[in-house]
Amino acid sequence: MNNRIKLELMSLSQNESLARAVAAAFITPLDPTLEELADVRTAVSEAITNAIIHGYRNTSGIITMLLELDGKILTVAVEDKGCGIEDIELAKTPFYTSGNGGERSGMGFAVMQAFMDSLEVISAPGSGTTVIMKKTLSSSERIDDRI
Repeated sequence: MNNRIKLELMSLSQNESLARAVAAAFITPLDPTLEELADVRTAVSEAITNAIIHGYRNTSGIITMLLELDGKILTVAVEDKGCGIEDIELAKTPFYTSGNGGERSGMGFAVMQAFMDSLEVISAPGSGTTVIMKKTLSSSERIDDRI
């Protein structure tokens, strides 16, 4: 049995914590380990932050987060309609940043890859970016929706 939700957020920094909380709540019925919860929350945080900071830069727009559970497999897709990425492989290189330096470490994609089982980035300049991450959760138990 699959479960799926879609969340649309304005590209505001305060919405990053909401996206993390929603992702954690979504997988809670599978009774994930604390490490799995932390991994998913961290990867979602990085994906949403990248969309806000790099996708929309100094503008605003909508970020769509799609969460899907297929058995024990969690898929998280984060999409923006921002500026897009010219060179995806370069952008995935640790310490590379398209930001103006400062607080940006250039580790967003590296963190996503480290905490999830797979990472796919689909992007083109002017067309936005979609980040698709997957993680197999260790628990396969589901809590029934009982009232």
